[in-house]
Amino acid sequence: MKSIIFVCLGNICRSPMAEMMMREYIDAHNLTDKISVKSRATEDYEMGNPMHDGAVTELKKHHVKIIQHRSQKISQLDFSQADLIIGMDHQNIIDLKNMTNVYQDKIHLALEFIDNKEIQDPWYDHKFDRTYSQLSQAIPYWANFLLNSIK
Repeated sequence: MKSIIFVCLGNICRSPMAEMMMREYIDAHNLTDKISVKSRATEDYEMGNPMHDGAVTELKKHHVKIIQHRSQKISQLDFSQADLIIGMDHQNIIDLKNMTNVYQDKIHLALEFIDNKEIQDPWYDHKFDRTYSQLSQAIPYWANFLLNSIK
């Protein structure tokens, strides 16, 4: 089984949205025995907090199943166990790479396949619809990336 971890600053907006959207994708494509997914934070500002209400509302609008979530910071165990670690913006990538010397090749920008675009943080401007739209592009890409690495 391949493992992917989505990471943002606080693990209350973008990364848990990505986790839940990926879970939907995995379920819809009968991949539950091939891909596992988690989300984490680069910082502990929001440690233990639930997902942002705006993220929950946006996911519900698209009928994405909401699972119990509490913010967690990425750990060295996460780095070692994951096959892919997907950061939402350039600062996440810098922070992740500063956290490990060993697993640099696992770290990728969520939209690196679209001119290195970032998934902007909706915590600041409350544009959760933009986040959903951007993640909708990223989720199939990373699922296929993982599936192709299984073969």
